[in-house]
Amino acid sequence: MMRLIAPVPPTRSATWRNVLLLLQLRWIAVFGQLATIVAVAQILDARLPLMPLLMAPLLLILVNFATASLLQRRQDFSQQELFAALVIDVLALCWQLYHSGGATNPFTFLFLLQIVIGAVILQPRWSWIIAVLACLAMVFLTFAYVPLDLPARHAANQFHLYQLGSLFCFILAAVLLVFFVVRLDRNRRESDMALEALRQQATEEDHIIRMGLLASGAAHELGTPLSSMSVILGDWAHLPAIASNAELGEDLADMRVELERCKTIVSGILMSAGDLRGENPGVSTVHALFADIVADWQSRIDGELHFVDSFGDDVAIVADPGLRQIIGNVIDNAQEVSPALVLLEIARENDDLLITVSDEGPGFAPEMLARVGQPYASTKGRDGGGLGLFLVFNVVRKLGGQVTVENRETGGATVRITLPLAALAYQKEKPA
Repeated sequence: MMRLIAPVPPTRSATWRNVLLLLQLRWIAVFGQLATIVAVAQILDARLPLMPLLMAPLLLILVNFATASLLQRRQDFSQQELFAALVIDVLALCWQLYHSGGATNPFTFLFLLQIVIGAVILQPRWSWIIAVLACLAMVFLTFAYVPLDLPARHAANQFHLYQLGSLFCFILAAVLLVFFVVRLDRNRRESDMALEALRQQATEEDHIIRMGLLASGAAHELGTPLSSMSVILGDWAHLPAIASNAELGEDLADMRVELERCKTIVSGILMSAGDLRGENPGVSTVHALFADIVADWQSRIDGELHFVDSFGDDVAIVADPGLRQIIGNVIDNAQEVSPALVLLEIARENDDLLITVSDEGPGFAPEMLARVGQPYASTKGRDGGGLGLFLVFNVVRKLGGQVTVENRETGGATVRITLPLAALAYQKEKPA
Protein backbone atom coordinates (compact mmCIF):
# COMPACT_ATOMS: atom_id res chain seq x y z
CA MET A 1 0.00 0.00 0.00
CA MET A 2 1.22 3.46 -0.86
CA ARG A 3 0.00 6.44 1.17
CA LEU A 4 0.05 9.80 -0.56
CA ILE A 5 -1.07 12.83 1.38
CA ALA A 6 -2.23 15.90 -0.46
CA PRO A 7 -1.17 18.59 2.00
CA VAL A 8 2.46 19.12 2.80
CA PRO A 9 3.10 16.80 5.76
CA PRO A 10 2.76 18.71 8.95
CA THR A 11 6.38 19.13 10.05
CA ARG A 12 7.42 20.47 13.41
CA SER A 13 9.42 23.65 13.60
CA ALA A 14 13.17 23.56 14.23
CA THR A 15 12.69 24.97 17.74
CA TRP A 16 10.09 22.29 18.52
CA ARG A 17 12.55 19.58 17.52
CA ASN A 18 15.30 21.27 19.58
CA VAL A 19 13.08 21.28 22.66
CA LEU A 20 12.36 17.58 22.09
CA LEU A 21 16.11 16.97 21.84
CA LEU A 22 16.73 18.82 25.11
CA LEU A 23 14.01 16.73 26.77
CA GLN A 24 15.67 13.50 25.63
CA LEU A 25 19.12 14.67 26.74
CA ARG A 26 17.66 15.67 30.08
CA TRP A 27 16.21 12.18 30.60
CA ILE A 28 19.66 10.72 29.91
CA ALA A 29 21.12 13.19 32.42
CA VAL A 30 18.54 12.24 35.07
CA PHE A 31 19.25 8.51 34.78
CA GLY A 32 22.99 9.18 34.68
CA GLN A 33 22.84 11.32 37.81
CA LEU A 34 20.81 8.75 39.72
CA ALA A 35 23.15 5.94 38.63
CA THR A 36 26.19 8.00 39.68
CA ILE A 37 24.70 8.77 43.10
CA VAL A 38 23.96 5.08 43.69
CA ALA A 39 27.42 4.03 42.48
CA VAL A 40 29.28 6.55 44.65
CA ALA A 41 27.19 5.72 47.71
CA GLN A 42 27.35 1.92 47.33
CA ILE A 43 30.75 1.29 45.73
CA LEU A 44 32.84 4.09 47.25
CA ASP A 45 30.91 4.12 50.55
CA ALA A 46 30.87 7.91 50.38
CA ARG A 47 28.49 9.70 52.74
CA LEU A 48 26.56 11.89 50.34
CA PRO A 49 24.00 14.59 51.16
CA LEU A 50 21.25 12.63 49.44
CA MET A 51 18.42 15.11 49.94
CA PRO A 52 20.15 18.04 48.16
CA LEU A 53 21.56 15.74 45.46
CA LEU A 54 18.19 14.14 44.71
CA MET A 55 16.48 17.51 44.43
CA ALA A 56 18.16 18.23 41.08
CA PRO A 57 16.97 15.04 39.30
CA LEU A 58 13.50 15.58 40.80
CA LEU A 59 13.44 19.13 39.41
CA LEU A 60 14.56 17.91 35.98
CA ILE A 61 11.87 15.21 35.98
CA LEU A 62 9.18 17.83 36.73
CA VAL A 63 10.60 20.08 34.00
CA ASN A 64 10.51 17.17 31.54
CA PHE A 65 6.87 16.37 32.27
CA ALA A 66 5.94 20.04 31.83
CA THR A 67 7.97 20.16 28.60
CA ALA A 68 6.30 17.00 27.27
CA SER A 69 2.90 18.58 27.91
CA LEU A 70 3.94 21.73 26.04
CA LEU A 71 5.25 19.68 23.11
CA GLN A 72 1.79 18.18 22.61
CA ARG A 73 0.11 21.60 22.51
CA ARG A 74 2.72 23.79 20.86
CA GLN A 75 4.24 23.87 17.38
CA ASP A 76 6.97 26.39 18.00
CA PHE A 77 9.13 27.78 20.81
CA SER A 78 10.97 31.06 21.18
CA GLN A 79 14.70 31.52 21.69
CA GLN A 80 13.96 32.79 25.19
CA GLU A 81 12.23 29.51 26.06
CA LEU A 82 15.16 27.47 24.73
CA PHE A 83 17.51 29.70 26.69
CA ALA A 84 15.45 29.23 29.89
CA ALA A 85 15.56 25.45 29.43
CA LEU A 86 19.37 25.49 29.18
CA VAL A 87 19.66 27.83 32.17
CA ILE A 88 17.69 25.28 34.24
CA ASP A 89 20.12 22.55 33.16
CA VAL A 90 23.17 24.70 34.03
CA LEU A 91 21.78 25.61 37.47
CA ALA A 92 20.77 21.99 38.21
CA LEU A 93 24.30 20.79 37.37
CA CYS A 94 25.83 23.58 39.45
CA TRP A 95 23.61 22.63 42.41
CA GLN A 96 24.67 18.98 42.26
CA LEU A 97 28.36 19.78 41.87
CA TYR A 98 28.18 22.21 44.80
CA HIS A 99 27.05 19.35 47.06
CA SER A 100 29.54 16.84 45.63
CA GLY A 101 32.99 18.41 45.68
CA GLY A 102 32.64 21.47 43.45
CA ALA A 103 35.50 21.95 40.99
CA THR A 104 37.24 18.85 42.36
CA ASN A 105 34.44 16.78 40.82
CA PRO A 106 35.40 15.73 37.26
CA PHE A 107 31.77 16.06 36.14
CA THR A 108 32.34 19.81 35.89
CA PHE A 109 33.35 19.06 32.27
CA LEU A 110 29.65 18.58 31.55
CA PHE A 111 29.38 22.37 31.53
CA LEU A 112 31.27 22.23 28.21
CA LEU A 113 28.54 20.01 26.76
CA GLN A 114 25.89 22.56 27.72
CA ILE A 115 27.98 25.34 26.15
CA VAL A 116 28.18 23.30 22.91
CA ILE A 117 24.42 22.68 22.93
CA GLY A 118 23.76 26.38 23.51
CA ALA A 119 26.11 27.38 20.70
CA VAL A 120 24.29 25.06 18.26
CA ILE A 121 20.60 25.63 19.04
CA LEU A 122 20.62 29.25 20.28
CA GLN A 123 21.22 32.54 18.59
CA PRO A 124 24.72 33.98 19.29
CA ARG A 125 23.67 36.41 22.01
CA TRP A 126 21.85 33.71 23.95
CA SER A 127 24.62 31.15 23.49
CA TRP A 128 27.16 33.66 24.81
CA ILE A 129 25.04 34.15 27.93
CA ILE A 130 24.96 30.37 28.50
CA ALA A 131 28.77 30.26 28.13
CA VAL A 132 29.17 33.12 30.63
CA LEU A 133 26.79 31.43 33.10
CA ALA A 134 28.74 28.16 32.85
CA CYS A 135 32.03 30.00 33.41
CA LEU A 136 30.60 31.85 36.42
CA ALA A 137 29.36 28.54 37.81
CA MET A 138 32.87 27.09 37.47
CA VAL A 139 34.37 30.10 39.23
CA PHE A 140 31.84 29.74 42.04
CA LEU A 141 32.44 25.98 42.39
CA THR A 142 36.20 26.54 42.55
CA PHE A 143 35.91 28.50 45.76
CA ALA A 144 32.62 27.37 47.30
CA TYR A 145 31.49 23.77 47.58
CA VAL A 146 30.69 20.95 49.97
CA PRO A 147 33.64 18.50 50.01
CA LEU A 148 32.93 14.82 49.46
CA ASP A 149 32.93 12.82 52.69
CA LEU A 150 35.01 9.84 51.55
CA PRO A 151 36.07 6.85 53.66
CA ALA A 152 39.73 6.77 54.74
CA ARG A 153 40.78 4.21 52.10
CA HIS A 154 39.66 6.53 49.28
CA ALA A 155 40.47 9.86 50.89
CA ALA A 156 44.20 9.03 50.74
CA ASN A 157 44.06 8.50 46.97
CA GLN A 158 41.68 11.15 45.69
CA PHE A 159 43.62 11.66 42.46
CA HIS A 160 42.90 8.07 41.43
CA LEU A 161 39.21 8.67 42.06
CA TYR A 162 39.45 11.85 40.01
CA GLN A 163 40.96 9.86 37.12
CA LEU A 164 38.17 7.27 37.26
CA GLY A 165 35.57 10.00 37.43
CA SER A 166 37.18 11.80 34.48
CA LEU A 167 37.11 8.57 32.46
CA PHE A 168 33.41 8.03 33.20
CA CYS A 169 32.65 11.70 32.48
CA PHE A 170 34.51 11.48 29.15
CA ILE A 171 32.53 8.40 28.09
CA LEU A 172 29.25 10.02 29.13
CA ALA A 173 30.08 13.26 27.31
CA ALA A 174 31.08 11.31 24.18
CA VAL A 175 27.77 9.40 24.18
CA LEU A 176 25.76 12.57 24.72
CA LEU A 177 27.65 14.45 22.00
CA VAL A 178 27.16 11.66 19.46
CA PHE A 179 23.46 11.44 20.37
CA PHE A 180 23.12 15.23 20.11
CA VAL A 181 24.94 15.55 16.80
CA VAL A 182 23.12 12.58 15.21
CA ARG A 183 19.74 13.97 16.22
CA LEU A 184 20.69 17.42 14.97
CA ASP A 185 21.67 15.93 11.63
CA ARG A 186 18.33 14.12 11.46
CA ASN A 187 16.51 17.36 12.27
CA ARG A 188 18.44 19.09 9.48
CA ARG A 189 17.48 16.38 6.99
CA GLU A 190 13.82 16.62 8.05
CA SER A 191 13.97 20.39 7.53
CA ASP A 192 15.48 19.86 4.08
CA MET A 193 12.72 17.41 3.20
CA ALA A 194 10.05 19.83 4.43
CA LEU A 195 11.62 22.62 2.37
CA GLU A 196 11.69 20.38 -0.70
CA ALA A 197 8.03 19.51 -0.14
CA LEU A 198 7.18 23.21 0.03
CA ARG A 199 9.09 23.81 -3.19
CA GLN A 200 7.19 20.95 -4.84
CA GLN A 201 3.92 22.40 -3.59
CA ALA A 202 4.84 25.83 -4.95
CA THR A 203 5.65 24.26 -8.34
CA GLU A 204 2.34 22.39 -8.40
CA GLU A 205 0.40 25.51 -7.43
CA ASP A 206 2.15 27.36 -10.23
CA HIS A 207 0.82 24.66 -12.60
CA ILE A 208 -2.63 25.13 -11.09
CA ILE A 209 -2.50 28.90 -11.59
CA ARG A 210 -1.43 28.54 -15.22
CA MET A 211 -4.09 25.93 -15.93
CA GLY A 212 -6.69 28.04 -14.12
CA LEU A 213 -5.83 31.05 -16.24
CA LEU A 214 -5.99 28.92 -19.39
CA ALA A 215 -9.30 27.36 -18.36
CA SER A 216 -10.90 30.67 -17.35
CA GLY A 217 -9.68 32.31 -20.56
CA ALA A 218 -11.09 29.47 -22.64
CA ALA A 219 -14.36 29.62 -20.69
CA HIS A 220 -14.69 33.35 -21.38
CA GLU A 221 -13.99 32.77 -25.08
CA LEU A 222 -16.52 29.92 -25.26
CA GLY A 223 -19.23 31.85 -23.43
CA THR A 224 -20.14 34.10 -26.37
CA PRO A 225 -20.42 31.42 -29.10
CA LEU A 226 -22.35 29.13 -26.77
CA SER A 227 -24.85 31.89 -26.03
CA SER A 228 -25.16 32.64 -29.75
CA MET A 229 -25.73 28.96 -30.53
CA SER A 230 -28.39 28.79 -27.81
CA VAL A 231 -30.26 31.71 -29.38
CA ILE A 232 -29.94 30.23 -32.89
CA LEU A 233 -31.23 26.82 -31.77
CA GLY A 234 -34.14 28.53 -30.04
CA ASP A 235 -34.99 30.30 -33.26
CA TRP A 236 -34.69 27.10 -35.28
CA ALA A 237 -37.11 25.35 -32.97
CA HIS A 238 -39.86 27.72 -34.17
CA LEU A 239 -39.17 27.25 -37.87
CA PRO A 240 -42.12 25.52 -39.63
CA ALA A 241 -39.82 23.08 -41.44
CA ILE A 242 -38.36 21.84 -38.14
CA ALA A 243 -41.58 22.09 -36.11
CA SER A 244 -43.30 19.80 -38.60
CA ASN A 245 -40.47 17.24 -38.54
CA ALA A 246 -40.58 15.20 -35.33
CA GLU A 247 -37.16 13.62 -35.88
CA LEU A 248 -35.46 16.97 -36.43
CA GLY A 249 -37.29 18.36 -33.41
CA GLU A 250 -35.93 15.57 -31.18
CA ASP A 251 -32.39 16.12 -32.49
CA LEU A 252 -32.71 19.84 -31.90
CA ALA A 253 -33.95 19.23 -28.35
CA ASP A 254 -30.97 16.95 -27.68
CA MET A 255 -28.61 19.61 -29.03
CA ARG A 256 -30.12 22.23 -26.75
CA VAL A 257 -29.77 19.93 -23.72
CA GLU A 258 -26.10 19.29 -24.50
CA LEU A 259 -25.56 22.99 -25.16
CA GLU A 260 -27.02 23.88 -21.77
CA ARG A 261 -24.72 21.32 -20.20
CA CYS A 262 -21.74 22.97 -21.91
CA LYS A 263 -22.86 26.36 -20.62
CA THR A 264 -23.16 24.93 -17.08
CA ILE A 265 -19.64 23.52 -17.30
CA VAL A 266 -18.28 26.87 -18.52
CA SER A 267 -20.09 28.68 -15.69
CA GLY A 268 -18.56 26.25 -13.20
CA ILE A 269 -15.08 26.88 -14.60
CA LEU A 270 -15.54 30.63 -14.30
CA MET A 271 -16.87 30.28 -10.77
CA SER A 272 -14.00 28.03 -9.70
CA ALA A 273 -11.42 30.32 -11.32
CA GLY A 274 -12.34 33.15 -8.96
CA ASP A 275 -12.97 31.19 -5.78
CA LEU A 276 -13.29 27.53 -4.94
CA ARG A 277 -16.80 28.22 -3.66
CA GLY A 278 -17.74 30.78 -6.29
CA GLU A 279 -19.58 34.05 -5.92
CA ASN A 280 -22.95 32.55 -4.91
CA PRO A 281 -22.34 29.01 -3.67
CA GLY A 282 -25.31 26.72 -3.44
CA VAL A 283 -26.30 25.13 -0.15
CA SER A 284 -26.92 21.41 0.03
CA THR A 285 -26.37 18.47 2.37
CA VAL A 286 -23.93 15.59 2.21
CA HIS A 287 -26.64 13.07 1.31
CA ALA A 288 -28.26 15.34 -1.29
CA LEU A 289 -24.94 16.30 -2.90
CA PHE A 290 -23.83 12.71 -3.38
CA ALA A 291 -27.28 11.55 -4.47
CA ASP A 292 -27.11 14.22 -7.18
CA ILE A 293 -23.58 13.21 -8.19
CA VAL A 294 -24.55 9.53 -8.37
CA ALA A 295 -27.68 10.26 -10.42
CA ASP A 296 -25.66 12.38 -12.85
CA TRP A 297 -22.97 9.74 -13.34
CA GLN A 298 -25.37 6.79 -13.60
CA SER A 299 -26.98 8.53 -16.57
CA ARG A 300 -23.60 9.02 -18.26
CA ILE A 301 -21.94 5.61 -17.96
CA ASP A 302 -22.94 2.24 -19.36
CA GLY A 303 -21.76 0.23 -16.36
CA GLU A 304 -22.85 0.33 -12.72
CA LEU A 305 -21.93 2.99 -10.17
CA HIS A 306 -22.59 1.25 -6.86
CA PHE A 307 -23.14 3.80 -4.11
CA VAL A 308 -22.91 3.06 -0.37
CA ASP A 309 -24.01 5.83 2.01
CA SER A 310 -22.58 5.20 5.48
CA PHE A 311 -22.31 8.86 6.47
CA GLY A 312 -25.00 8.83 9.15
CA ASP A 313 -26.77 12.01 10.22
CA ASP A 314 -26.92 14.56 7.45
CA VAL A 315 -24.90 17.80 7.55
CA ALA A 316 -25.53 21.04 5.66
CA ILE A 317 -22.62 21.91 3.39
CA VAL A 318 -21.78 24.25 0.54
CA ALA A 319 -22.38 22.57 -2.83
CA ASP A 320 -18.84 23.21 -3.93
CA PRO A 321 -18.17 23.11 -7.71
CA GLY A 322 -14.57 22.20 -6.93
CA LEU A 323 -15.70 19.26 -4.78
CA ARG A 324 -18.02 17.99 -7.52
CA GLN A 325 -15.20 18.26 -10.03
CA ILE A 326 -12.64 16.28 -8.04
CA ILE A 327 -15.13 13.52 -7.23
CA GLY A 328 -16.04 13.41 -10.90
CA ASN A 329 -12.37 13.16 -11.86
CA VAL A 330 -11.84 10.19 -9.55
CA ILE A 331 -15.00 8.42 -10.76
CA ASP A 332 -14.03 9.10 -14.38
CA ASN A 333 -10.57 7.58 -13.86
CA ALA A 334 -12.07 4.53 -12.14
CA GLN A 335 -14.73 4.07 -14.82
CA GLU A 336 -12.11 4.25 -17.56
CA VAL A 337 -10.22 1.20 -16.20
CA SER A 338 -13.29 -0.56 -14.79
CA PRO A 339 -16.25 0.21 -17.10
CA ALA A 340 -18.47 -2.52 -15.66
CA LEU A 341 -18.42 -1.48 -11.99
CA VAL A 342 -17.24 1.46 -9.90
CA LEU A 343 -17.78 1.57 -6.12
CA LEU A 344 -18.44 4.90 -4.38
CA GLU A 345 -18.80 5.05 -0.62
CA ILE A 346 -19.11 7.93 1.82
CA ALA A 347 -18.66 7.67 5.57
CA ARG A 348 -17.96 9.87 8.54
CA GLU A 349 -14.88 9.55 10.75
CA ASN A 350 -15.02 11.96 13.68
CA ASP A 351 -15.29 15.38 12.01
CA ASP A 352 -14.15 14.24 8.57
CA LEU A 353 -15.99 13.23 5.41
CA LEU A 354 -14.45 10.07 3.98
CA ILE A 355 -15.02 9.48 0.25
CA THR A 356 -13.84 6.16 -1.20
CA VAL A 357 -13.82 5.30 -4.90
CA SER A 358 -12.78 1.76 -5.85
CA ASP A 359 -12.52 0.01 -9.20
CA GLU A 360 -11.86 -3.50 -10.53
CA GLY A 361 -9.15 -2.49 -12.97
CA PRO A 362 -5.48 -3.54 -13.06
CA GLY A 363 -4.48 -1.15 -10.26
CA PHE A 364 -1.46 1.12 -10.19
CA ALA A 365 2.00 -0.09 -11.13
CA PRO A 366 4.48 0.24 -8.22
CA GLU A 367 6.47 2.92 -10.03
CA MET A 368 3.27 4.89 -10.68
CA LEU A 369 2.13 4.76 -7.06
CA ALA A 370 5.13 6.88 -6.11
CA ARG A 371 4.10 9.53 -8.66
CA VAL A 372 0.31 9.57 -8.34
CA GLY A 373 -0.86 13.14 -7.90
CA GLN A 374 2.09 14.66 -9.72
CA PRO A 375 1.35 16.56 -12.95
CA TYR A 376 1.51 14.47 -16.12
CA ALA A 377 2.01 11.22 -14.18
CA SER A 378 -0.21 8.80 -16.11
CA THR A 379 -0.28 5.30 -17.55
CA LYS A 380 -2.72 6.27 -20.31
CA GLY A 381 0.02 7.14 -22.77
CA ARG A 382 -1.44 10.37 -24.03
CA ASP A 383 -0.30 13.96 -23.84
CA GLY A 384 -1.61 15.85 -20.82
CA GLY A 385 -2.50 12.66 -18.95
CA GLY A 386 -2.39 12.59 -15.17
CA LEU A 387 -3.88 16.04 -14.68
CA GLY A 388 -7.13 14.64 -13.23
CA LEU A 389 -5.59 13.26 -10.05
CA PHE A 390 -3.18 16.20 -9.95
CA LEU A 391 -6.18 18.52 -9.68
CA VAL A 392 -7.77 16.22 -7.11
CA PHE A 393 -4.68 16.36 -4.88
CA ASN A 394 -4.40 20.14 -5.09
CA VAL A 395 -8.08 20.90 -4.50
CA VAL A 396 -8.15 18.51 -1.54
CA ARG A 397 -5.01 20.17 -0.18
CA LYS A 398 -6.70 23.58 -0.49
CA LEU A 399 -9.63 22.24 1.53
CA GLY A 400 -7.25 20.95 4.22
CA GLY A 401 -7.79 17.26 3.48
CA GLN A 402 -5.70 14.34 2.30
CA VAL A 403 -5.73 11.71 -0.42
CA THR A 404 -4.76 8.07 -0.01
CA VAL A 405 -4.12 5.86 -3.05
CA GLU A 406 -3.65 2.10 -2.75
CA ASN A 407 -4.05 -1.11 -4.69
CA ARG A 408 -6.70 -3.54 -3.46
CA GLU A 409 -5.72 -7.07 -2.49
CA THR A 410 -8.60 -8.43 -4.61
CA GLY A 411 -7.53 -6.38 -7.64
CA GLY A 412 -8.13 -2.84 -8.70
CA ALA A 413 -7.35 0.38 -6.90
CA THR A 414 -8.89 2.57 -4.23
CA VAL A 415 -8.71 6.35 -3.95
CA ARG A 416 -9.70 7.61 -0.52
CA ILE A 417 -10.36 11.32 0.05
CA THR A 418 -10.61 12.65 3.59
CA LEU A 419 -12.04 16.15 3.97
CA PRO A 420 -12.67 18.09 7.19
CA LEU A 421 -16.37 18.88 7.42
CA ALA A 422 -15.44 22.31 8.79
CA ALA A 423 -14.03 23.20 5.36
CA LEU A 424 -17.36 22.33 3.67
CA ALA A 425 -19.81 23.33 6.39
CA TYR A 426 -22.49 25.88 5.64
CA GLN A 427 -22.78 28.63 8.22
CA LYS A 428 -25.70 31.03 8.16
CA GLU A 429 -24.74 34.66 8.12
CA LYS A 430 -25.69 36.47 11.32
CA PRO A 431 -28.17 39.32 10.84
CA ALA A 432 -26.58 42.75 11.07
